[in-house]
Amino acid sequence: MRFGLLGTGHWAAETHAAALAAHPVAELAGIWGRDPAKAQALADRWGTRAHPDADALIADVDAVAIALPPDIQSGLAERAALAGRHLLLDKPLAFGTEEADRIVRAVDERALASVVFFTNRFAAPVETFLQETAAAGGWDGGRATAFASIFQPGGRYGGSRWRRERGGLWDVGPHSLSVLLPVLGPVAEVTALDGPRGAAHVLLRHRSGAIGTLALTLDARPAAQGFSCDFYGERGIAAAPEAGTTAVAAFGTAVDRLLSAARNGGAADPCDVRFGREVVAVLEAADRSRREGRTVVPR
Repeated sequence: MRFGLLGTGHWAAETHAAALAAHPVAELAGIWGRDPAKAQALADRWGTRAHPDADALIADVDAVAIALPPDIQSGLAERAALAGRHLLLDKPLAFGTEEADRIVRAVDERALASVVFFTNRFAAPVETFLQETAAAGGWDGGRATAFASIFQPGGRYGGSRWRRERGGLWDVGPHSLSVLLPVLGPVAEVTALDGPRGAAHVLLRHRSGAIGTLALTLDARPAAQGFSCDFYGERGIAAAPEAGTTAVAAFGTAVDRLLSAARNGGAADPCDVRFGREVVAVLEAADRSRREGRTVVPR
């Protein structure tokens, strides 16, 4: 399968491009970016060619991998799907359910394969844990904490405008939800409030009756940084394991899963655009809740 890469930033170069170039089946057939010079440099590095515009690249490939801000990704993903291209997207899928719905509709109408790259969901220890924990049942709730910092010297994402504007809710929030939702199920109500250092604290009432809690920030104090998720209930406490893999290896697994879904006529993947849309709906509700000071039902 011929892949086109849309994006030229650090994540695109060091994860998407690296994994596609090393994949035994996929072919990195071209790169497009908003900065033509960066696109050419990245294409030269990975032995492919830069395309003059996004639509020219989309027309030349079977699938697209996108590593761009969510508001730019959503429009390009829809255009690629309308052109009949399979989608390997980054999280979050979009900044709103309206944009996400358009992508889902275009994918469904054309029976395309899709995968959203929630990094930990492509690590075997985490995926096995989630399957076993969901099957066990009996969970009263789950807790996820993602305290990161993009503002440390030498950080790769300190200049990311959308991360600065949207904060941890939209950046590390999708990772946390991607682990909570498979075990606790769909969300019925969301209540959120802002905390110190740009943190978002989110309370989820799942349709199952379980309660999920999220604590998220991109500006954690150095001594407070950390990532964890666990579930509690009649079986005690079950803590999610470390991923135990690299981002490049995880992206290679995402490519494998997209190829498998495409071979099966666009079969659903656990992390396809429908699941990506579910995550966006919860984030959108949390964002609205923290601004309006009330509980919100996800759309």
